[in-house]
Order: sequence, then structure tokens, then C-alpha cells
Amino acid sequence: MKIVIADKSHTVYADIICQTIDEAAQVRGTGIAKRKPEYIITKLENSNAVIALDGDKFAGFCYIEAWSHGKFVANSGLIVHPDYRGIGLAKKIKAIVFKHSRTKFPNAKVFSITTGLAVMKLNSDLGYKPVTFSELTNDQSFWKGCQTCKNYDVLQRTKQQMCLCTGMLYDPSTTNNKIKIKEKVFQRLKRIKESIYLKKDKK
Repeated sequence: MKIVIADKSHTVYADIICQTIDEAAQVRGTGIAKRKPEYIITKLENSNAVIALDGDKFAGFCYIEAWSHGKFVANSGLIVHPDYRGIGLAKKIKAIVFKHSRTKFPNAKVFSITTGLAVMKLNSDLGYKPVTFSELTNDQSFWKGCQTCKNYDVLQRTKQQMCLCTGMLYDPSTTNNKIKIKEKVFQRLKRIKESIYLKKDKK
């Protein structure tokens, strides 16, 4: 297994990356926006992604993107192929893409939005903290990427202030980034959001 910074040679994996993301969204049922191969290819070609390969077989992926003129950087699209789940691969990919983000954009705030408890835990271990959406980028190009998520109506209904996703932020200017948050806190937060927003959807 190798985990590397992507380049043009990895564009052949764009379709399977998108397929894996789409299938994960269907299984989870929430919180994962679809990506098109053309979009993924730009990340691969510009070395703004990390890819995990088992020989020539696709195993995992995550990409970075700068927003608000480089003031913010998002780590997005973290996915592990079903054949390689449960072996700690997501944690390794997340650590490498986070380091890559900090190298390319050392002064940027690194953020993520997710409904996945496992990703929240990974983020917390790296020094991210849960924050309100108002503390994240206000670049509308980023938020338009949520349009393919089944919960996009919640984001619209709350005027982009809240959703089922949890916003998490790493601020390099903060000295106490290494305070970790217990997983049960994220579980409780997720339950509260679901009880609020999903009940409204059923009315």
C-alpha cells in the first residue's frame, strides 16, 4: 500500500473515485456531495489530492482546495474503497492530506464539514475544533458544492448557518489546537441536529 501526493498519472482513477464517493453517499444517506470526474481530474493534475493505491488498485482518496483567496483550505472528499475499510487507511490519508495542506498554505485555516463521526474524530486528533458555519469561508463557490447533497434544503432553510454537517476548523494561529474532543460529544451533537432538522422535514 502506498499513499502519495497525486499527479497527472493518477487521472485514470477519477471515475472510480467518483463512483466510490457516490456509493458511500447512498449507503450513508446523508452528508456527502457528489463529485464529477472532471472536477476530480483537476485536483489530481494540480497535485491537490492524496491517493492511496494497492499496486494499481484504487484504495482511498482526499483532496484540498483553497477558498477566500487562500485564507481557508478545505480537506474534502475523503473516501476509502470498501475493500480497504477498517484498517486505519482513512486516518493515514487524512494525516497526509492535512500535512500537504499546511505545506502548500501554511497561513490558511484548514476546515472540513462532515456528518461522519469517524471523520470528526480524525479531525479532532489533528487539532480541528467544532465551529459554527459563520467561522468558515463565506466563498459561495464552496457552498454551491453542497447542492448535490440530499440535505441541501436544510442549509438553505437555515440561511447557510447550520446543517446536519458539523463544521470543523484548524486555526494555525491558535496555540492550543491539540485539545481533543471525545467521540461521544460528536455523537450527541449529531443526534441533536438530526432531531431538529429531520423532524422538520417530516412535517
